[in-house]
Parts: sequence; C-alpha cells; structure tokens
Amino acid sequence: MCARQDYPGCPKKGLALPIKPRKLEEKKVNRTKHLVAPSLGALLVCVSQLTNATNGYFTHGIGPASKAMAGAGDARPSMAIDAANNPASGALLAESADVGFALFAPYREYTVSDSMVNGQMGAFTLQSSLDSVEGTVKSDRNLFAIPHFAKNWRLSEASALTLSFYGRGGMNTTYRQGAATFDPDGPGPAPVMTLEGTFGAGNAGVNLSQAFLEIAYSIKVDDWTFGITPVIAYQMFEAEGLATFTPYTETYVNALFESGQGAPASNLTNNESDTSYGVGLKAGAIWKASEALNLSVSYASKIGMGEFDDYSDLFAQAGGFDIPSNLRFGASYQLNDTWTLNADVERTYYSDVDSVSNPSANVFACPTAGQGGMDVTSCLGGDNGFGFGWQDITTYQFGVAWQQSQDRVVRFGYSRGDQPISRADVLINTLAPGVIEQHLTLGLTQTLNNGHRLSVALMYAPENSVRGTSLFDPTQSIELSMDQYEIEVSYTF
Repeated sequence: MCARQDYPGCPKKGLALPIKPRKLEEKKVNRTKHLVAPSLGALLVCVSQLTNATNGYFTHGIGPASKAMAGAGDARPSMAIDAANNPASGALLAESADVGFALFAPYREYTVSDSMVNGQMGAFTLQSSLDSVEGTVKSDRNLFAIPHFAKNWRLSEASALTLSFYGRGGMNTTYRQGAATFDPDGPGPAPVMTLEGTFGAGNAGVNLSQAFLEIAYSIKVDDWTFGITPVIAYQMFEAEGLATFTPYTETYVNALFESGQGAPASNLTNNESDTSYGVGLKAGAIWKASEALNLSVSYASKIGMGEFDDYSDLFAQAGGFDIPSNLRFGASYQLNDTWTLNADVERTYYSDVDSVSNPSANVFACPTAGQGGMDVTSCLGGDNGFGFGWQDITTYQFGVAWQQSQDRVVRFGYSRGDQPISRADVLINTLAPGVIEQHLTLGLTQTLNNGHRLSVALMYAPENSVRGTSLFDPTQSIELSMDQYEIEVSYTF
C-alpha cells in the first residue's frame, strides 16, 4: 500500500506506517441499540442473509408483477405489494393481501492478474491463493430466501391504506479463498509475506441486509391518484477480514498523534452483526391521462440511519450508512384488452451516502498513507473516509403484460442501466461487486378456482464485469464479475 518511497507507483512523499495484521480482541457481543418494533426486528432476522437482484444494491422491482416486467409497471398497479413501488397504488386496487418469497442466486467473483512487484516496494498485491497470483476467487453462499407481505384495505370508494413489508440487500460477499502479498513493516526488517484472505487477514466479506415497513395512504381525485407513506427501515451489517486496514483508520492515526503509538481499531472488522434503523418518506402520483395511457411518478427520500457503532472505524462519519434517495417515472399504455406496454425510468442517488460514494482514493489523504496527506478525516471512520466510490445511476425498465385469457396474465421485461463502480475503485469493491447492468424477466399471474391468484416471476441478469487497476498495486488489474438468477412466488387472497 505504497509503504516505500522507491516504489514507482508512489509519489516521493514520506513513508506509510507498516500494515500489521493484528489479532483482534475477542468479538464483542452483538448489541441491538434500538428497537423499532418487535415484529420488524423478527422479520429482519428472516432476511438477515439476503441479497437481491440489483441495480447497484437496489432491487430491480418489488413484487412479482413488477419483477416480471423488470421493474416496469408503476403506472398500472395490479397487486397490493405494488404500493411499495408507488404509494398511490392502493386507491386503484381492490382489498387484498399478498404473501410471497423469492429464491435469489447471485454469483460473484474477482479475478486478479499477475503483478510486476508482488508485494515488494510498498505494493499490496492480491493473489488468487497462497501459491498463485493470477486467478479467480469466487464468493460462497449463493442462495438466499427473501420474503414479502402486503395488505390493502379500502377506506372508501376513493381511498385506501396499504401495508407493505419487504427485504433488500445486495452488498454481500463471502470469500474463503484468496491471499495478499505485502511487506507488513514497510522498510523494516520483516520480509515480504503472503497471508491468507483477500486482504491478508483471513476470510473476507461483508453482509448488508435491509428491511422496510411502509403504511401508505392513497386517495383518488378525478383522474389523479396520490399516495404518501412513512418508510421505517431496519438494517444489519457485518464485515470480516479487514484488519489489514487498521493503520488507515482515524482511531489509529489520532492515537499515533497523541501518544506516538497507534491504537487498535476495535470497530473495524469481525464484530459480528450490528444494526441500525431510520425513518424516511415516500410519495407518488398516478395520472390517468387518457383511456389508454397512465403516467406515474414517485420519490423516496434519503433515509437517515443510525450509525453502525460496531463498524465506526470502517464507514465514513463514524459508522454512518444512510439509505440513498431515488426518483421514478413510469408510463403504461393499454393497446387493447389483451396487450399493455410499460416503460419506467429510475434514478438512484448513491451520492447521498458518503460511505457508499466516497472514492477509495481518499485514503491517500490519510497521514499514514505515505502520500504526504495530513487530513485525518480522510482516514477510515472519518467524515471523508474512503468508501466504495459508487456513482449515481439511471435504469431504464420495459415490460409487456399479455392478458392471455380471462384467468391468466403473462408478463415479459427487460431493463438496462448503469452500474455504479468506476475502474479506479475495483479493489475495495471486491467486497461489493454490484456490476449488473441488464435484467431479463418473465412471469405470470394465474387466477385460481377460489378467486385467489398465484403469481410467479423469473429473472436472469447476464454476467457483467468491470476491470480496473488495483489501488495499491498499479501493476496489477482486478476484474469484478457477477451474474444473477431469481424466482419469486406470491399468493394473493
């Protein structure tokens, strides 16, 4: 990590402090700082290891009707869970309830090239194993179950109340292989070493899980329908295998300045799951522009979450990890009684959240990085601490609904959008390789003999990859890859 001046990739300014993987203190007992409601906490436990088909780490849709059309269809809702996409939906729907779950399978990996320096002269070189530099490391745990529930109550002919619960994740990796080669004491007497783990500190990975509870009020006024809901969010996070970054934490640097001796960063890694909660707002509208055309808009505010105290040495702003805002527009055109075309566009503002959007190169302003920087706030845990470097993204979603018979609707969809990771940030994003850009979807809703409905949605996200130069070894490239599969089933009664 640029620990020596003579490494050609490093400016000739100062020396970095040694990177010393240290045995962390005994894991702290996980503590839940806040309780929103016992029921929400219990539901979150059910999705505590989830990920989702992702645009970044936002889902490609909520509910099987939306997912079967790759996230399109906000302007023409068909089931209660659609209120989670646009809170105006309830007033256009009959009284009903949806209960369902998805099985989601993401396959994530990173591939590293050979290096010209292999950890020498201050470089930090990733390896595919203890014995080989070049190669691919795959993330384990590739199957997850994700529940959802929604209930729509009619308050009057023109208004409704809709309760929705759903889970979301996407920043999830578990690397049981891989290694790193570097000089643990910089210019000191210790030799270059190769240690197990992606970052040379054992098994590495992160898990972010989020659960959302919404109670939307919607009302129809002439050709317009409006809706609004508070959004109660509850999230869990865990990280492991990041002890190598200890010298680049604000805790370590502050102790170094005060006493001449760096302090362990006890809230950096391997602290099991920590939790936080917050409240935001979502609002939407649907306009019946003509007999055939519906238009929609919805906005979800940034949700200010409590800090992850057990990871205050990892995330910017002492463990801050808010949930970014997003804006959606939709159009639905009914060609005839059989065919309906849908198109939506979504903008996700990852720049709202410093822990997600701060570029990883911020670390070079940290005093211990050997680049001449003196900004302690740019160290991990500081207000300007480096993050994943994610950029705002726009996703375009297209869907077709085919009323095949009186009792069956078949849906198709395709979405394409940006992926948020820049080439300069591939190293840290081995932990969160959210590089998917396309989704291909299919599904149907079948009305049963008892009048209830069974809905199914299938999704395939073709493999996509991002290749860039390693932040701490400019002679090495890293390629992040991911593809995804999902099936979701829901029962409406």
